[in-house]
Amino acid sequence: MATLKAVKRDDHRLSVTKQLRKEGLVPGVVYGKKHDTQSVAINGPELLKLLRDEGRNAIISLEIGEENPVEVMLHDHQMDAIRNELVHVDFFAVDMDEEIDVEVPIAIVGDPIGASDGGILQQPVFELVVRAKPNQIPDDITVDVSSLGIGDVITVADLKTTDEYTIFEDEDTTIATVLPPESEVEEEEVDLNAEPELIGAEEDTEEEA
Repeated sequence: MATLKAVKRDDHRLSVTKQLRKEGLVPGVVYGKKHDTQSVAINGPELLKLLRDEGRNAIISLEIGEENPVEVMLHDHQMDAIRNELVHVDFFAVDMDEEIDVEVPIAIVGDPIGASDGGILQQPVFELVVRAKPNQIPDDITVDVSSLGIGDVITVADLKTTDEYTIFEDEDTTIATVLPPESEVEEEEVDLNAEPELIGAEEDTEEEA
């Protein structure tokens, strides 16, 4: 479990918040079902590094001053789009024995056999909602697409189940599919847009003559 230090933040005046940011600290809050809302400040770069190393669903032991550490997960954050820096964070205090719902990224592995025939791999979704205890949340959900031919599809229903977590998505949700080559698609579009042949037009002309 990763560790991150935090300081209490009792003074919420704007001038104090600006000073914190000048010192490299990011204001935030900690809250949870069994944890009173608490204002804190953390080192932004340290948190970003932790998330890069451990993943966005990492369980963090947050050491707030001299208090006992609180086990948290990053629930939300705000970034400065220009400076690409954290400006605020929300931590959710978790109960390690209680299941929670989180979004887990999908990791596609393998090269589909349909690609050798010009097929194009398409991935409509990139993460799935999973329910699990905090220490059983997977880093990602691996999906092997190597057996997919043109027109084949992998849906949520095709994913392997596990006792550690449950996927909360429609079973018909498409995870990956292999589309036909673009040339074939273009040919189909041309056929669909072609003017319909007027059946019987020639016969009508002969009768009028």
